[in-house]
Amino acid sequence: MVEQQKQRIELELSQRVDDLDRTILRKMQAEMHECAARCCHDSGSSMDAVQRCVESCSGPVMRAQQHVEKELGGFNNRLQRCVMDCNDTIKDKMGANPSESDISKYTGMFERCAIKCVDKHVDLLPGLFKSIQQTIASKRN
Repeated sequence: MVEQQKQRIELELSQRVDDLDRTILRKMQAEMHECAARCCHDSGSSMDAVQRCVESCSGPVMRAQQHVEKELGGFNNRLQRCVMDCNDTIKDKMGANPSESDISKYTGMFERCAIKCVDKHVDLLPGLFKSIQQTIASKRN
């Protein structure tokens, strides 16, 4: 059951990151390469100046990618903390020597709690990705 939830969250994240890539990041990468090509076509500039120009072109894409990574890292940390809280709560309830039936009962309780964590965090994804898009858009202008 927990494995299914892990796959579910990974699929949701993958779809949203792919959408972000198709709608925003690829365009930024194309602009970066066009900018870098213009730098390289400047035959009057020194090699160092061209290199600085190319590096400057990559700045917006690098910042956008770093922002996405930071936000997704925070999201993953929150999800892990939620699941760990489920784990801690169940451990506290289980006691020192649980019976087989107790273990089965507590495993079910843990799984239900973990599913709630995943449900909650999947519900947070639209807002998270909207915020990511807005931040990237605001830093491009």
